[in-house]
Amino acid sequence: MSFSRISAAGIFVPAVLAGAGMSAVHAQQADMTFFVTSVGKGNGADLGGLEGADAHCNALAKAAGSKHTNWRAYLSTTLPGGDQGVDARSRIGKGPWRNAKGVVVAKSVSDLHSEHNNINKQTALTEKGEMVKGRGDTPNEHDILTGSDPDGRFSTAGGDTTCGNWTKSGEGSAIVGHQDLQGLKDTRHMKSWNSSHGSRGCSQEQLKASGGAGLVYCFVAN
Repeated sequence: MSFSRISAAGIFVPAVLAGAGMSAVHAQQADMTFFVTSVGKGNGADLGGLEGADAHCNALAKAAGSKHTNWRAYLSTTLPGGDQGVDARSRIGKGPWRNAKGVVVAKSVSDLHSEHNNINKQTALTEKGEMVKGRGDTPNEHDILTGSDPDGRFSTAGGDTTCGNWTKSGEGSAIVGHQDLQGLKDTRHMKSWNSSHGSRGCSQEQLKASGGAGLVYCFVAN
């Protein structure tokens, strides 16, 4: 049964319009092809590898009403000895990608990794269509796990940059991006959505300490 209601502005909204608004929201969420996870897996940067991270993206998307089943986490990996691992940019399809509000965040892979992409605090929304808490909010959760360089490829910085290819929740480190493009220092890296700095560690507590919650970017591999 539908009910009329009074909006926050004190305007009477007939039930038919309120229902139409909800339908539009659900339609946008069903058509979204990009989001930031609203929650991590709860075990720091141990996501169960790429397979576990992809499953997390798919589970959250399904719960939000998405009909897509080919979600991929934007994560890179490395191989022993510095050999080439998996590039995040190669996992996510060709684009374009839009958030839960229907806003296009990037038209293509090259657009996504250029200065012209549309990823920022207002557009890098969760699967629920909500903004992720950034610098200045409590708690700050703008560190998004990527393990990637600015071009979306596996990092050659040396050392652990992927928390053991997303299987460690203790010692180690992972490269993160800032979804709100903000940092303590006004530098290019601190304004990078996908490659700002390394985490203090891989545990949930260590990720929280530097402004993270184990969140990842999810894209439909279209």
